[in-house]
Order: sequence, then C-alpha cells, then structure tokens
Amino acid sequence: MSPFLLTRTLPEDATGAALRADVLHGLTRSAAHDPAQDSARPGPAPTVKSLPPKWFYDARGSVLFEEITTLPEYYPTRAEREILVARAAEIAEVTGARTLVELGSGSSEKTRHLIDALPALHTYVPVDVSESALTGAANTLLAERPALNVHALVADFTRGLALPGTPGPRLVAFLGGTIGNLLPAERAAFLGSVRGLLSPGDALLLGTDLVKDESVLVSAYDDATGVTAAFNKNVLHVINRELGADFDPDAFTHVAVWDSAREWMEMRLRSGVDQTVKIPALDLAVHFERGEEMRTEISAKFRAEGVRAELADAGLSLTHWWTDERNRFALSLSTPS
Repeated sequence: MSPFLLTRTLPEDATGAALRADVLHGLTRSAAHDPAQDSARPGPAPTVKSLPPKWFYDARGSVLFEEITTLPEYYPTRAEREILVARAAEIAEVTGARTLVELGSGSSEKTRHLIDALPALHTYVPVDVSESALTGAANTLLAERPALNVHALVADFTRGLALPGTPGPRLVAFLGGTIGNLLPAERAAFLGSVRGLLSPGDALLLGTDLVKDESVLVSAYDDATGVTAAFNKNVLHVINRELGADFDPDAFTHVAVWDSAREWMEMRLRSGVDQTVKIPALDLAVHFERGEEMRTEISAKFRAEGVRAELADAGLSLTHWWTDERNRFALSLSTPS
C-alpha cells in the first residue's frame, strides 16, 4: 500500500484559540468595523453580531450538513456532482495533473470522481482543519485505491498554506461553493494566496454557486423539515460546550434572507426574547434584544463575468467554465496569468 503521511501545521490549541477569538470579535464588534455592513451611518455604530460558519462543523454539525445535502431543496451538492461526473475526464485531459490538492476536503467523497479520472495522478493532498476527517477519508481512499499516495495537511487554508513537494502539474480544487462563505475582501486575499501556490502548468478548479431565483435560494437555506435550522443553531451548542456559554438554542429562530444588492444568502439567528448570554471562558456577557439577529453565514452567489474578474484580479486566467444542465452551479478552471 502506498504511504499515508499527515502533516500538522496548526498548533495543538489552534482550534480553541481561533474559536475564542472569533466569538469575542464577532459578538462585540460594531457596524463601523463590519465589512459586510454599510459604513456611512449617522450616530454611534450599532453592534452587529456575527459568527463564522466554520464553527457549525463539529461531529453533530457535520452529520446535519450531510443530511442537508440530501434534501430536495438543497441543489448545490447534486449539481456540482453532476458536473464532476460529466466533466472529470475532460478536466483530467486538460490539466494532466499528477498532484491533486483539495482545500477543505472533509470526507473527500466528491473528489473521488476526479481521482478516478486522473490517469497520471501520483499524490492526493487533502487539506482540512479536522485531523479525524482527514484520517477517515484517507483510510477509505487507500482501501479502494492502494496505489495512491496521500499526504494530508492539518491546516487552515484561509491563513496561508505551504504545500508539500509533490510532482507537477498540480490541480488545486476548492469545491462545494465554499468560496461564497468569504466576504469579497477575504475572497480576494484567498485567491491571491492560491495563486501564490501555483507554478506554470498548475491549475485551480473552483466551485461556485450561481445567482438564481430568490425562492429557490431561500428554500435551499430554509428547508421544510427544519434540518438547516438545526444546523444553524448547532453553532450555539458548540459555543456552550467549548466555552461554557449558556445560550438557549430554543430562544433563537433560524432566518434565511436573500440580499439582492450583494447577491448573497445570509443565515441568521433571531433572538425571540430580551436575553443576556454569559460566556465564562471569555469573561463576557452579551445582551440580545428581542428580534435582534446574529449573522452566522453568508453564501455569495456568482455570475460568470464576476468569477472571471475576481480570478483576473488574483492573477489567474479563466480557461474553462462548466455548469450543470439547469445552470445552477459552475465549475471553473483557471491557470496562472
């Protein structure tokens, strides 16, 4: 069997430290320092509470998200898989990749279509913050494909990344539309960092959810059975468990809103009562007024011309654009300019 290597680039307490920093920043910052808000407002800047979506994904949150991907309302996973199945051979032919790097790899389930299609593939480099997810996915892959080399990286790809020395050409894949969870400035910084990883002959395969009818989008983020609501509230369970907080998830309501000006979905949690939440690990008490909303996710939706422009700004040239039959989701391939 080919070797499985795992490299940890995050300190042991990096996850806990990041959670503490994100919660403190997100629950105390003002609108004047929130890049998702309009900055020119009269009077004192109100507090705009938010939490990054990465904290949804503990073990329970990951199970809930897997359930979401099977719901009839939630199209992105099926649409992206449709493209991968139809276009994997073409992607393989165009890139000739010998190394496949996947950012935010998780279970690596969709990536297997690419792995199977790449005849010259030598090494797969999954990158994720979860060591257990990386190990589980690697064990599954190597049981099915014993000739594959797997070099997993425990790393936060949004904070800079150094790739192991593996044979080129390299194909860096960022799938699932996850780039939509980043604000525009964050996307620019991320794409710039990815460009820095690419040598001549390498390529980026990017998954982007597309702008579509508001009713379709809202249904995808607010399913009839309430799975997405449970997933959204799971961030409160995570903070309670990890930071000793006393959030009452039942005191919050799941909200999904389409922002037509920015062309992104927002998931929020709306406080049903006036309440004060204590977070002992931060020595912090946070007041929520009745009806006050806390943003837990943005999910930007894209148009082809916008993707091309953002890639160009990062020094990448879009060379291929594929969508599913219903034009709901896109995979794009780009190379260093």
